[in-house]
Amino acid sequence: MDVDLFVAAHRAEWARLDHLLAARRLTGPEADELVRLYQRAATHLSVVRSSAPDPALLSWLSSLVTRARSAVTGSHTPAWREIGLFFAQRFPAAVYRTARWWVPTALVTIVVSGLLGVWIATDPQVQASIAAPDAVRALTEPGGRFETYYSSNPAGSFAAQVWTNNAWVAATCLFFGVLLGIPVLIALWQNALNVAISAGLMAAAGRLDVFFGLIAPHGLLELTAVFVAAGTGLRLGWTVVQPGRRSRSAALAREGRSAAGIALGLACVLLVSGVIEAFVTPSGLPTWGRVAIGVAAEVLFLGYVFVFGRRAARAGVTGDADARHAGDLLPEAG
Repeated sequence: MDVDLFVAAHRAEWARLDHLLAARRLTGPEADELVRLYQRAATHLSVVRSSAPDPALLSWLSSLVTRARSAVTGSHTPAWREIGLFFAQRFPAAVYRTARWWVPTALVTIVVSGLLGVWIATDPQVQASIAAPDAVRALTEPGGRFETYYSSNPAGSFAAQVWTNNAWVAATCLFFGVLLGIPVLIALWQNALNVAISAGLMAAAGRLDVFFGLIAPHGLLELTAVFVAAGTGLRLGWTVVQPGRRSRSAALAREGRSAAGIALGLACVLLVSGVIEAFVTPSGLPTWGRVAIGVAAEVLFLGYVFVFGRRAARAGVTGDADARHAGDLLPEAG
């Protein structure tokens, strides 16, 4: 190995690590960067020891790695700070970075569901194939099953039931996306079809305003969470096909850790939508008030992602797990 070329290739990383070690205080992204640079420097030290045991370089690099190891392992980050960093930076950054997947997923699903809804609403034969006329009337009439569904159980248990179901759908989209995204597409189709059937039958009964008045308060945030999960799952499936310059295992490990973080964050988002569905949707508030609450929740979430998430992503936050917990990987070529 040519020592001069090796030093020239990695001098900037070592200098940056030395600079971070000299700093009195580090931001969250800087602390993450320090850990990454420490791991890389430790790998470089191993390479130098085995391939080019230059005494001067070994001595200096050993000292740098020792100082970095002390900085990384010598202090413990409180759990509350990790939680704060997760919700302030890692989760919104991860969702923001996957926006090019979940935003198109949302648009396509909405268009497909809308077209299906129009077809159902305007074709009596399709309506008859879905359910018998008596069953359709029982669903769509004033005080029918579509309206009473949201108050069919005590609010607390209903919220828990809704949250569990939605969290399971989101988790399915996230983690089964590794199967080339096929389970994600199936879940999206079922979701689009269910919404289209309800909307189409309610529209055919002249009660589309009631449909949106009951769906909008919780559905905006709930569907956005499902779209984020689906987009992340599709991205995970694409990583199997095209891992990029990383090995397939390394790429899947990184994207899988990011998906796990998104799953945790979406569980909290779906908890909020479940509470809205249980306590706001069936409440006695006027329709405009209930819809306004749903719109406010949606705007807050999108602002959280596209303001905080963009800021964190530009600062270098990827949404991956902290390097201290991600595990070590063997060096890769390139």
